[in-house]
This record gives sequence, C-alpha cells and structure tokens, in this order.
Amino acid sequence: MLTVVPTPIGNLGDITLRALEALKSCDLVAAEDTRHSGLLLKHHGISKPFVSLHEHNEASRSAELIGRMLTGLSVALVTDAGTPGISDPGTRFVRESRRAGVPVTVLPGACAAITALVASGFDSSEFYFGGFLPNKSGGRERELRAALVRPHTSIFYESPHRIVKTLAALAELDATRAVCVARELTKHFEEVPVGTAPELLARFTAKAPKGEICLLVSGAESRKGHPQADT
Repeated sequence: MLTVVPTPIGNLGDITLRALEALKSCDLVAAEDTRHSGLLLKHHGISKPFVSLHEHNEASRSAELIGRMLTGLSVALVTDAGTPGISDPGTRFVRESRRAGVPVTVLPGACAAITALVASGFDSSEFYFGGFLPNKSGGRERELRAALVRPHTSIFYESPHRIVKTLAALAELDATRAVCVARELTKHFEEVPVGTAPELLARFTAKAPKGEICLLVSGAESRKGHPQADT
C-alpha cells in the first residue's frame, strides 16, 4: 500500500492527525530528503526506516518500491514540504503504483500555492498554477506575459535569488497590476506584501528576501487598485 503524506510547508505543527498516523503505521518512508524528513519525524516522536526518492532516482526507486509493496510492504511518501507531486517528486511513483495494482491513498494537507492564494486576497474562484518559473529570462518573461493577459490569478514558485529580476521584468511589462510576494509561509518571518511590481521591487531591492517564495499576479479582469504594500 502507498500513502501520499503531505508535510508542513514551514511550521512543524501544521500536520494532520491522519498524516501522523500514516507515518506511525507504515513500514517504510520514501522521502525526497531523508535527513530533512527525519527531523520532522523526530519532532513528532516517530522512528521509521527511510529510503530516498527524488527527481534523480524516481524511476528506478519506484520500480523497487512497487515490487516490495506487492509483497505487502506499506510505504508513506513524503517530500521536503507540502504535497508530493505538486512541483515535487512523486507523480511518477503514484502513477506506476496505480498501474501495478498497488492501493494508493492520498491524504489532504499543506500546499504553499493555496496558502498564498488565500493570504493574498486575490480572486480565488478560478486560478492558474504554473509551478516554478523558468530559470532563463526568456522563458520567465513568456510566463509573466501570459499571466498578465490571463483573466484569473496566476501563482508561481520563485527562488529568493531571482525574485528581484522577476519583479523588475513584471514592472516593465505592467507597472499597475496588483501582485503579491508570499514569503516564508507559516514560519516566524512570514510576510505577504501586496502592491504593484515597482513597489515590491523597491521593497525587496532594499532588503534581499530569504526563504521559499510564491509570486501571485492578479487577473487581467480584476480591479487594478490594490491594498497598500505591507511595511
């Protein structure tokens, strides 16, 4: 049996009772980073054997674990933070497990994109999730242009090392659209400033951001006015 277990995106207390039970009852934990996930389990007083399953070994590891699950082994799949398969390893493992006839249970839980969307106050009736923005400037600009003509909110993950360049590109494309940079969600230094791209560019140029970032671009049909950026 395979159980997909979402883990906290920051605060270690943000884990469900079902997730804890799944981790306690499984035979083996398949983790993106065994050291990182080991800290989570230790925090909750759980001790289990680990095996790594990440983007570089998912194909071979999936075949190995499916073979073991077909003999009765129960596996809990976790990634470093959030829900496996959402901009994280796991999709192939789940797909191939289902094809092999392994029972798969997916638990609901943390997702940075949804947390950021609700926190931003942007329209959430319909939205687009683009995962991580491309590393190269050309691909990144194409995604931003598409977001600016999209009628609904667009959500992206971005590196703290690139967010200033991304905001600068957005500022050139549209200096009035409301955008949001949600940073360090659920952690002590969480911030969710909303403003125009030039306003947020000035903010993060003055003080370089750290930690995981969600970038949200309000939809083209939304009101151009925006709340004052956080101070």
